[in-house]
Amino acid sequence: MCGLVAIFSTGRPVCDATLWNATETLSHRGPDLRRCWTCASGQVGLGHARLSIIDFETGAQPIASENEDIWIAVNGEFYDFENIRSGLERRGHRFRTRGDSEIALHLYQEQGVGSLKELRGEFAFVLWDGSNQTLFAARDRFGIKPLYYAMVGDTLFLASEVKALFAAGVPAEWDPDSFYQQLFVFLNQDRTLFKGVFQVPPGHYLLATAAGVRVLRYWDLDYPRIADYSPDLDEGECVEQLRGLLTEAVRLRLRADIPVTVFLSGGIDSSAILGFASALCEEPLRAYTVSFDHADYDESAVASETAMRAGAIYRSVPVSQTDLADHLADAVWHAETLGVNLHGVARYLLCRALHDDGYRVALTGEGSDEIFGGYIQSRQDMLLSASGAGREPNSSLPGVDRSLGFTPAWLHRVALTRSVFHLLLDADYQAQFTDRDPFALFTEQFDRQGQLEGRHPMIQSLYLWTRSILPNYTLFAERLEMAHGVEVRLPFLDHHLFESIRHIPPGLLLRDREKHALREASRPVITETVYRRPKQPFLAPPAPLSVAGRIREMAQDLFRSSALGALPFFDQAAVRAVFDGLPRMEGPQRQAFNSALLTVMCSCLLQSRLLDASRSAAG
Repeated sequence: MCGLVAIFSTGRPVCDATLWNATETLSHRGPDLRRCWTCASGQVGLGHARLSIIDFETGAQPIASENEDIWIAVNGEFYDFENIRSGLERRGHRFRTRGDSEIALHLYQEQGVGSLKELRGEFAFVLWDGSNQTLFAARDRFGIKPLYYAMVGDTLFLASEVKALFAAGVPAEWDPDSFYQQLFVFLNQDRTLFKGVFQVPPGHYLLATAAGVRVLRYWDLDYPRIADYSPDLDEGECVEQLRGLLTEAVRLRLRADIPVTVFLSGGIDSSAILGFASALCEEPLRAYTVSFDHADYDESAVASETAMRAGAIYRSVPVSQTDLADHLADAVWHAETLGVNLHGVARYLLCRALHDDGYRVALTGEGSDEIFGGYIQSRQDMLLSASGAGREPNSSLPGVDRSLGFTPAWLHRVALTRSVFHLLLDADYQAQFTDRDPFALFTEQFDRQGQLEGRHPMIQSLYLWTRSILPNYTLFAERLEMAHGVEVRLPFLDHHLFESIRHIPPGLLLRDREKHALREASRPVITETVYRRPKQPFLAPPAPLSVAGRIREMAQDLFRSSALGALPFFDQAAVRAVFDGLPRMEGPQRQAFNSALLTVMCSCLLQSRLLDASRSAAG
């Protein structure tokens, strides 16, 4: 995995110093080499920060075509690239490198934007086609790799992280509209927290010419309608096929010129990945687990048993509340988003441990809950649908009910837990959105006719989650991993695997417990403990803002700092009053306000560490 920057100007030439400065901002993503290229006319510049995983000797980027009329910079991995490359070479293509990235360039020469259907993996790339004066950029199907862009005057900027756009001269400002949406229900697919900064949505590509910029979809989840599921599906055959596809997805992601490790928790997802990977490797793999100083959140005992079963070399990485507090600011700066739990900081520290041990690549189990219906909300949607209650209007979210005919259980839960933000917001800011229904706006952004209508309610719920929380929250872990130059690969988000799983009827996904199909497919490679263990999400212990300690001291300082005053969103007196009253609260009320106050802390840190710092650097 790497970092990329691109600048496309239809006016004055690209400034080499600006391009280099933005690329250097991503040095944590690519600690091995930074290179920039600018075309002869100065119209386009590409920057690349490289993390060497495959092809150490010839894999430097940007990469040029044979006649140097096409240039490309890639972040990510293309799997099964050797077979694709062999076919391209038979058709006369000549390669400059021995790595995976160059296949995207040659496929584009043959098929244009249609080449995206041939690419398998997690990726974002930017390609300049000089002969057609077109800039072509794309993001993988699930949004594993980030790709942001902004238009300032007659110049288009693209980068792997928002901080690189700010370093290139994009104004560093909040987007009040997006911030409000994020507080209550998560960002829309193409938005960010920052004014004028957008993201290429998952499964989309961008085309830019002198005539303008277009963003177009090339892939979507395309779940079958209820009537289209096969009535004759044999469970045994389905499980066997699933086992084979999982094995292939893991095998492809073990391809590297350096050792590959596994992130392991006590759940079935990462346990299955370790089991399948260990069966494919001659040498023992290394497995890393976060160990919390809170028994209810510590999964190290179950993970250790799994590692022993797989013959893996096991390391537990202890993370305390003090550790989480001490590294929150750095984690927020890297992630560039808001959090409601400190599990992202734990991921940051886990990757630091991996890096310190000399490793750069890990497999992980993220994405399984989305494709197999692993969250408790999926079971709730299934039960409500079976009873008929799932189609009854829910008065708390009438806009969603009107749009979908029901309210997904996870959206209902989000609405309840995040309603406390109304008590923390500045009155003038909140007044701007008096007539807004953020939940209705959330559902309206999607292709309801093409992707939601006629689908099982549980599938509709999964679709909405996979197109919102997955890329805009769960997969933000990618920035925390790349903070330490660690490439994490996600076998469950292999699109070939998904395109088979989406045809499994909901009843087989969730028969007697969550992820029934996965449990059966993985049973030969996991422990009985994991097979029978219920779902436990990866969460850090709640930040103890109500008791004396490092995190409360940090919150105290932030809530009385200039950063909170600079935020145009919150009522400072209300925030401080809730914080001071937190020790006297109990149960769900304390939990809800605790999470909300952590979000306010993240906002303060983004204000000071990202926005204010970027403005100062810009002069």
